[in-house]
Amino acid sequence: MLETPAAVLDALRENNDRPYGLPRTVTAEELVDAAEQFEEADLLVTALLELMSAYEYSGEHRKAPVVFARILKLKDDKPDAFNEWEANQVLWRFKWVTTSLLQVPEVPLAAIRGWTDQMRDHYREAGHGMQPVAAMRHRIAAHIGSGRSAYDLWVTRPREQMSDCEACETRHRALHHVRSGDERRALDIWQPVFDGGQTCAEEPYVSQAHALLPLLRLGRVDEARSHHLTGYRFARGKAGLAEEVGLHIEFSTLSRNEGRALEILAENRALFETTGAPLSLLGFLTGVEVLLTRLVADGYATTTVAGPLGRSWTAESLLAHVGGESDALVTAFDARNGTTAVGDRRRERLAQPALLAEPLPLGLRTTAAASTTVPVTAAAPVSAREIPDDFVALVNRAREMAADGHPGDTALWQRIAERVAADDHVHDPELGPEARLRAELAEQRGFAEYEKERWAEANAAMAEAAEIFEREADLPWYALAARARVRSFEWRSAEESGDFPEWSVLDELLHEAEKLLTADLATDTAHEADARQKYLTVLGCRAFAAHAEAVAELPDVSAPTRERFDAAVAAALSEADRFEIPHLGVGVRRYTADLAARGGRPDEAVAELRTALDALEASGKPWRAPRLEAQLGQILLQQDKPEEAMAAVRQAMAGAARYDDTSFPVAFSHMLLGHGASHAGDLTGAVRHLSEAAARFDRDGEDNAAAEARLQLADVLGRSGQEADAVAVLESMVLDDASGSLDDRLLAQIRLNLARGLRELEEHQASAEQFVRLAEATAAWEDQTTHTLVTAESAVALARADRWDAAHAAYERALLAYRDATDTADAGKVAGQAGQAGLIAEMTREFAALTMTSEGSDGIDAALAHLAEADRIRTAVAKDAEDFVHWYETGATSYQRARALAAAERFSEALAEMERAIAAYDEGGEQGETPRAEAIRVAALIEANGLNSPQAAMTRLAAAIKRCEAAGLDHAAKILSNLRTDLATHDQS
Repeated sequence: MLETPAAVLDALRENNDRPYGLPRTVTAEELVDAAEQFEEADLLVTALLELMSAYEYSGEHRKAPVVFARILKLKDDKPDAFNEWEANQVLWRFKWVTTSLLQVPEVPLAAIRGWTDQMRDHYREAGHGMQPVAAMRHRIAAHIGSGRSAYDLWVTRPREQMSDCEACETRHRALHHVRSGDERRALDIWQPVFDGGQTCAEEPYVSQAHALLPLLRLGRVDEARSHHLTGYRFARGKAGLAEEVGLHIEFSTLSRNEGRALEILAENRALFETTGAPLSLLGFLTGVEVLLTRLVADGYATTTVAGPLGRSWTAESLLAHVGGESDALVTAFDARNGTTAVGDRRRERLAQPALLAEPLPLGLRTTAAASTTVPVTAAAPVSAREIPDDFVALVNRAREMAADGHPGDTALWQRIAERVAADDHVHDPELGPEARLRAELAEQRGFAEYEKERWAEANAAMAEAAEIFEREADLPWYALAARARVRSFEWRSAEESGDFPEWSVLDELLHEAEKLLTADLATDTAHEADARQKYLTVLGCRAFAAHAEAVAELPDVSAPTRERFDAAVAAALSEADRFEIPHLGVGVRRYTADLAARGGRPDEAVAELRTALDALEASGKPWRAPRLEAQLGQILLQQDKPEEAMAAVRQAMAGAARYDDTSFPVAFSHMLLGHGASHAGDLTGAVRHLSEAAARFDRDGEDNAAAEARLQLADVLGRSGQEADAVAVLESMVLDDASGSLDDRLLAQIRLNLARGLRELEEHQASAEQFVRLAEATAAWEDQTTHTLVTAESAVALARADRWDAAHAAYERALLAYRDATDTADAGKVAGQAGQAGLIAEMTREFAALTMTSEGSDGIDAALAHLAEADRIRTAVAKDAEDFVHWYETGATSYQRARALAAAERFSEALAEMERAIAAYDEGGEQGETPRAEAIRVAALIEANGLNSPQAAMTRLAAAIKRCEAAGLDHAAKILSNLRTDLATHDQS
């Protein structure tokens, strides 16, 4: 196939578009062989330079100097074979050779310094300054541990034409200060790179990896999290960035995210084989050593981990293997260098302790395999009270706290359950019947299951408790309260279906409670306190069930249901007041507040909760307040009062911690704080809280809740300008859904957001893949609207990825599905097709633009056909249809048609069409001003450059500038002003 120089050159161009890696490198080697068969030396020069680039960026540093030696010889023998760019590249790549030779311990320092001397001579001969030579000498000195004077000789020289890119030089300046122990100064130096002011093919990603631990040590955890998300995503799987991958493993370990570190290790097993860059390999292996050393020290020596392919590994066996490999490399480098610098740096990394007390929430979903291999580190709950050693005292204390509704009893009951389960446990008669304790423990199991919303398991445990209380412990009140809970939760489990049990079963329980209460109050027995408390429990259960019925009927609650709910709540509050224990009636106010909030009456809900909180404060039972405060925060957030909402939630969390409420929904509270921070404009705080929420939901096994948190986290990251971070978060969910634990529609939303995020990052191939997978996933959905729109977006994504055959097929499928939907829609549903129409029309406009980009003027007929389709869609949608803005659609289509005509050099038609776009945007009033300004900009360019009428263009621009300034569109006015200045300057010249 490569029988002519032109064919080889085409193949070189095609290979240049491939990502760096083994396929590109192998092809580059083959193309050098192919180029050698021809007499044209210039073709061989091009092939050799391409091969050297492939080696440089894929970690094959052993081979790059050999290729460069061939290039130098060609330069001496056949200088005319090098064009100006290639001749410049020869000088530039002297620097690559120095860094490549440093990577290989078998190459003596004298040989490396000899190359640097050759570089000096060639630069002098070409008339270049010595700053790049000084930079290479600094690299050598820094590597062997004697970098101060060489650093000064480098940084005191001004940059010049052959200097490294500014971003890379900034990295090496910063790394000098990291090695010197001044991390704060290093981060200050790095800031232009992190701010995006200095970039290159590998920056800021390489610098982000090296800055991770300095940021962590200085407490700048939000920046560290962001750098990890973006930096690792770039480095993942790249042999040329093996050292940086090791740094991400090290960061994950020292930030107590061992599961994440294991995941990175598993994704990069191939890097164990990157023998072409031994120094970079050592950096990777040292990061792995940090992880494995921590795992073994923490008792996970036999845990299965990912290592070199070909065998299975445990943490212990891989540590021994990696340690041996690293020892050999360190010995070789230090022997070559005559210093201990390389070994010292490795020893320093291995000696580092964990830098945080608790895991840093990264916002990522760790793969199931990694997260179950090593338990996630979590802070142990802090007990507000000491747990008594004496068993009788322990049980009595738990019973007292339970009677008070104190959440701290949970930890005590857990200890009691452990003591009872012990082989040597003997029941103490002082505690009453053994059956009572068994019933209480069953009851506690039921409470725990209720918190997890596992209704069937909870009711089974609570029914068991009721049976033991009644049959064996002779505690009828306790049995009655347990049965009431079981019955009321039957309402909760039927909330979605609305198929509720007969209310008579609760009436019977109430009748039974009233009889027991009358008897106990009449005899003034010792059970009176229990009687009143359990009686109120029965009343509370009735209110709970009535609340479930009312919620099921929202938004329109029927009069009988509302009356039943009001009566149940009033009875609970009235009886609590009658018995002078108002705090026991507070719980039902939560139901009233919830119903008011759901019914669109937030002020009423807030008032109800504040009344309840006042009652708790007066009663001296503050431990009951946190749930109410969290609910209050949620409602205040709905009222768009984020500061008040966050204050309430923080108070709730503080109270829950103070009173040992281990079942308090901390993860959900962090979600609320994330929402509040986002609404208040504190996007950094929102990221922190949503990341924490996701991590806690993970630990609780709440996969869908964690995914919801991450969706919102990605949205916040995107809005704060951290699009790559957002994509990393979304990718972590999509890449680890082999378990199928996520809801199908939730996963579809994640994939849609990911596809769009990748599109924003201009990663069109990856974006197209996600759109295609989403289209496949939605194909079987009953409602085909989503599938149609996803197919339309996938068509555009495929076109942007230059996969035109697949793009045209998806385009036709989307159009056909839309036509079918509109043809079969009845009159009542036509308006519902309007939103879909806008997106389909947008697809046609995108295809027109991409067609012109791909085919140039040859694509004009196809582009105009796409735009004619957009016109047909617009005219078919009723003028009063919602979600479809006719002036915008008219303007957008005319604008794109004008651009296409201008690209085909049909300038008169283009200007006329742009005038139609301007007129359409005029109809949009204030909303149309921004697109109108853009249309005028292009119209002026058509007039000036296409129709050779710069004065008309400047007149048009002058009027538009005044209009933009009057509308407050300063940015648009500046753009138009700059264009007018350029046209005036060009016209005068």
